[in-house]
Amino acid sequence: MRETLAYFSSLADTAFAMQGLGSYALSLVGSDVQKKRWLPAVAKGEVLAAFAVTEPEAGSDLAACRARARPDGLVWRLQGVKTLISNAGIAGLYTVLARSADGDDPAGLSMFLVDAQAPGMIVNPLEAMAAHPLGEVRFEDTPAVLLGAEGKGYALALATLDAFRPSVGAAACGMAARALDEALHWVQARRQFGHRLAEFQSVQMALAEMHVDLEAARLLVRRAAWLKDGGAERIPREGAAAKLAATEMAQRVVDRALQLHGGQGVMKGATVERLYREVRSLRIYEGTSEIQKLLIAREILKESRA
Repeated sequence: MRETLAYFSSLADTAFAMQGLGSYALSLVGSDVQKKRWLPAVAKGEVLAAFAVTEPEAGSDLAACRARARPDGLVWRLQGVKTLISNAGIAGLYTVLARSADGDDPAGLSMFLVDAQAPGMIVNPLEAMAAHPLGEVRFEDTPAVLLGAEGKGYALALATLDAFRPSVGAAACGMAARALDEALHWVQARRQFGHRLAEFQSVQMALAEMHVDLEAARLLVRRAAWLKDGGAERIPREGAAAKLAATEMAQRVVDRALQLHGGQGVMKGATVERLYREVRSLRIYEGTSEIQKLLIAREILKESRA
């Protein structure tokens, strides 16, 4: 699904993916009341969801989360700032990671649900290099409800990212496939030095490498998805490998496609120009490429000691 959406529109892909990312933890551990209130509306698109975990000083290191939560009768009160949050300002539901116990232990982190209409929430839009609903969310004594058990927020955040990383790889494959198709059409139409670009061996080599890169990444993405669909509770190594390989591949393929277009590739309105701006963030969100490498290394070292 995400590959197909991203092929035509990364914005459509983002809208689809954020609904899942923002509501996945709720679907896993939410109470019957919480699920009944939110999930049908999210599924219908009547309510947009947001996954608010990143902070100015807690990006790749989620355990460094400093947003605070204190109990206040039947609710909790949130204090802190989240940044680079997709759907900020347009979401109706925020899934928020916050520290519910003193100290730096990940066991002191819990997950909360925040209604966008709750008082004490301030959203500041952020503008990225590509069209994307992004913003900073500030909580000032904002009422929230606990999602799942207290102290299980860190594990929930990791489980969410673990499940969605392969789908980021799928989106990357969609962008790469579109870039390759654009390049194929261009080199067969464009003439230089009396020949179509497609007749030059160097261009043929580039196209072949782009194709092989894409197909290899697709296999990793589909394997991770197959394992998850087969009932695997966690797929840290496979999910990280799928995201790493596919997003790095997409960056290379889009860059080559733009290069084959020459000056026309950097003009506003060109599909490859749009893809070039949009593909870059895939190597950052839901875990940078560097974090994926660390996750993979940790898992294979663990296996070698078993």
